[in-house]
Amino acid sequence: MSDTPSDLRHTVALFRYGLIAECVREAPATPGLYARLERIAAEAHTIPGSERTRVAVETLRDWIKRYRQGGFEALLPKPRADRGRSRALSAELAEALLELKEANPQLSVRALIARAQHEGRLGAGLAPPPSTVHRLLARHGLMHPKPDQPSSNDRRRFAFERAAQLWTSDVMHGPAVTVAGQRRHKTYLIAFLDDATRVVPYAAFCLSENTRAFLPVFKQALLRRSLPERLYVDNGANYRSRQLALVCARLGVALIHARPYQPQGKGKIERLFRTVRAQLLTCLSPADTASLEALNRRLWAWVEGEYHHQPHRGLDGDTPLERWARSAETLRGPGPELELDELFLFEAQRKVQKDRTVSLDGRIYEVAAALVGETVTLRYEPGSAPRSVQVHHQGAFIALAKPVDLYANCFVKRQRPSSNLVPEAATAPPSPSRLRLAAPVDEHEPPQPEDE
Repeated sequence: MSDTPSDLRHTVALFRYGLIAECVREAPATPGLYARLERIAAEAHTIPGSERTRVAVETLRDWIKRYRQGGFEALLPKPRADRGRSRALSAELAEALLELKEANPQLSVRALIARAQHEGRLGAGLAPPPSTVHRLLARHGLMHPKPDQPSSNDRRRFAFERAAQLWTSDVMHGPAVTVAGQRRHKTYLIAFLDDATRVVPYAAFCLSENTRAFLPVFKQALLRRSLPERLYVDNGANYRSRQLALVCARLGVALIHARPYQPQGKGKIERLFRTVRAQLLTCLSPADTASLEALNRRLWAWVEGEYHHQPHRGLDGDTPLERWARSAETLRGPGPELELDELFLFEAQRKVQKDRTVSLDGRIYEVAAALVGETVTLRYEPGSAPRSVQVHHQGAFIALAKPVDLYANCFVKRQRPSSNLVPEAATAPPSPSRLRLAAPVDEHEPPQPEDE
């Protein structure tokens, strides 16, 4: 792959992690691992930055090896080593071979090359090696007949054995609360549920259901309980965000999306929401909805005081906390090396303007003058101003951006480029007036008074 912008490189790495997320925890000799990779390779995928739709099993195994050795960063694409040199198959020849194979699926590799040569599709060059053509056809899924599609969906009940093997997350519409002491605002309950134990790692009512509201709830769930192996979510915009995918990839959590229009896989968390409506929402008092904080206090009094201690029919009469305690030895908590505060920072790409400023969520920040014209990465925690905004350039932290103070900038002495201050005659030192005239005029700056 050729050089790509930073956002496309991360998109490609996220795509690669999404394919191998379920396999990175398995040992190389695990029975059935190769069969699972073959199923992934047999499916058609939308590959970012590429027109191909297939990924070879060998490529998947290479990605797994790279992730185990270097983590998420090892999946970022690198510039091609053969850039600038001819490759075995040109784009035109590869397209011609694929088109001919699709029209004649029964042709073998050698027969395909002979047919292409007979029809004059190879041009004046030599015939490509059969192994090269075989790899091309295999990558596009044209070497084996496609299996028949099942006539109906095969749905089965499932339950994981240990805590934190699978968390499910979803959003439920909640009651209205008073905001700013007067206005009523609708709330949304963002919740996580452990599949094996029915424990609620964390849940909270929020004023929106977007990514900015979801990620702080996810962070609290990690801090209070553990790191899950898998996170099962639907296809909402907050779950499809690039920010959530980056967080899960760096944590080593497999992010799994439910198939569109098939909500049957989220039956357990939907059952939790039915319990919330029946046991909590019907008992709320006006004091509980007087503010968002009061509503969340009432929620956690019910979760920790009642729900976690109720015998659950799906757990053979055990309570969620009893089942959770049986898996305590296998849980992996977020260690200090993860730096969750840094991990959950939002990222945004901005180009530094000529007046050394960048815009973020309608606010203007000032950065170093050396970054003018450069594209920088801003890392920040969403919330109300003032807030800390980190400036990164080419993968390195530069400094913290400062909110622009327009009045203070009226009295800041500007730094002139050194190349414009060189006098014409090197024998005599320049006068202050000559220096001033040699400097470029910046129409954004206030006029400077003459020296006495």
